[in-house]
Amino acid sequence: MPLNCQVRAARDFLVQHRDEYEVAYQGFTWPDLPLYNFATDWFDGLAEENPDGIALWVVDGAAEQKLTFAELSRRSVAVAHLLADCGLRRGDRLLVVLGNCVPLWEIMLGAIRLGAVLIPATPQLSAADVADRAVRGDAKLVVAGRGDAAKFDGLDLPLGKIAVDDAERGDTGGNTGGEDWVSYARVGEFVGADPHFPGASKGSDPVLLYFTSGTTARPKLVEHTHTSYAVGHLSTMYWMGLRPGDIHLNISSPGWAKHAWSNFFTPWLAGATVLVYNYTRFDPAELLRVIQRIGVTTFCAPPTVWRMLVQTDLAGAQTVLRECLSAGEPLNPEVIERVQQAWGIILRDGYGQTETSAQVGNPPGQPVKPGSMGRPLPGYAVLLVDPATGELSDAEGELCLQIERVDNGVTTPWRPLPLMTGYKQRADQFEDELNFAAFAGNVYHTGDVVSRDSDGYLTYVGRSDDVFKSSDYRISPFELESVLIEHDAVAEAAIVPAADPVRLTVPKAYVVLAAGHQPDAETARSILGYAREHLAPYQRIRRLEFAELPKTISGKIRRVDLRTIETEAAGRAGAEFRDSDFSWS
Repeated sequence: MPLNCQVRAARDFLVQHRDEYEVAYQGFTWPDLPLYNFATDWFDGLAEENPDGIALWVVDGAAEQKLTFAELSRRSVAVAHLLADCGLRRGDRLLVVLGNCVPLWEIMLGAIRLGAVLIPATPQLSAADVADRAVRGDAKLVVAGRGDAAKFDGLDLPLGKIAVDDAERGDTGGNTGGEDWVSYARVGEFVGADPHFPGASKGSDPVLLYFTSGTTARPKLVEHTHTSYAVGHLSTMYWMGLRPGDIHLNISSPGWAKHAWSNFFTPWLAGATVLVYNYTRFDPAELLRVIQRIGVTTFCAPPTVWRMLVQTDLAGAQTVLRECLSAGEPLNPEVIERVQQAWGIILRDGYGQTETSAQVGNPPGQPVKPGSMGRPLPGYAVLLVDPATGELSDAEGELCLQIERVDNGVTTPWRPLPLMTGYKQRADQFEDELNFAAFAGNVYHTGDVVSRDSDGYLTYVGRSDDVFKSSDYRISPFELESVLIEHDAVAEAAIVPAADPVRLTVPKAYVVLAAGHQPDAETARSILGYAREHLAPYQRIRRLEFAELPKTISGKIRRVDLRTIETEAAGRAGAEFRDSDFSWS
């Protein structure tokens, strides 16, 4: 089947104008697709046009697996038949708990082909987390690694369980976790089966249920459709600057939306190869060797990985990288500068959410302003709303997405295609309270506060619930953290408010030290002194503690945990250093 002509035209337009932001932004429109299925209307077209091209390349230590577009297309048909044989039907929910192994991609394509709804989850989840996802997602069937079988003991799954053996990665059968588990090896029975399935996928039908990373609260359940991610990630492709034939490496764990962004939909929208690098313990030097050996052209990683990479010999790595990208959390300007010094490549930041594709970014060929996450990407109209008054602002406010337009007094819908259908309480029930807040005022509220300059560039200030006041001055944790990380001793930092009898609250830094530095008073004085020199007096960091930072499974810092620690603390923490402990000239 050929590539969908509407999606192809939209993609080719963005690729053609990848270095012309104004042209791309003004000229792009989302395809209108009443019927659409990514597997049959796009991926099969890639397999037809480029059957021998490498679609998926998995590096797992000394072992490697490569699948062409044609091979992966055929395998996904067989998987769809296996799922159907287990009783899964169009609209049924499938919980997938797998790491970065080949079956993950086969199953995602197969489920989409069948019209089932995927609930991706990481194997790092606990049994309680898995149960929560199964219950709230109304999962009918689960596919999981045999080693995680115990997490599903006692869990009611109407259509049962499919086990991917530890060796599958090329499963030969073997132990499948128990008699009530079906072996994924049965997929071989359906190779060569009819690729057509009853019914058709509407573009508005649900196909993905993702749980947010839960940085501030219980993970929310987000619903996406056959078009919102599978076509909506054209904006992500434009930000990344991907081209047909690229080898794209993204560091991301399965189960989180960023994995679907950069390890699934976006590279294949561009016709690029998805490269996956598996590791037991992250080694930045080994990662660089993989990038060099394979010839990676585009690379995306979260700020945590980049902060580790810049502590290695980047300049000594001979790569053919064309694009370097970061997303997940704001990227500190210091890291961008170090990458540019080493490779001559501008590390480009981008912003989006589980609820959307990439909304804002620094696309290729455009000036990058230090600290800014860029401008609105094609297909998005951004508004800044004062969180207190609800009024529009030109300079600073909550980043919101326009979902309707008013022209000559006439209001028309203008909802960006990648925007979620909404938050779900359960798979079959919307979460009314969350959706009311998210769409209040006929805009979509991201919950993130940004500033905007005269050129339209947006700079992240912080989560609306992370920003706090000290002596009646508004403090952006990210702004202070970006200064701290410039100090040689600081690998990572998080700023939270600490109670103060005079100023109400003062900024406190939790700091993870870089290798070779000691968590002692001398180091604390050096860091606090650096902050005094590079921050305004009202931003002064008054307290500092050396500690590991609590994070979500996906690697985002949970400042809410640190705020709780500070709220519950009675007096001074034993390991805390204070600005007042030292004499300053």
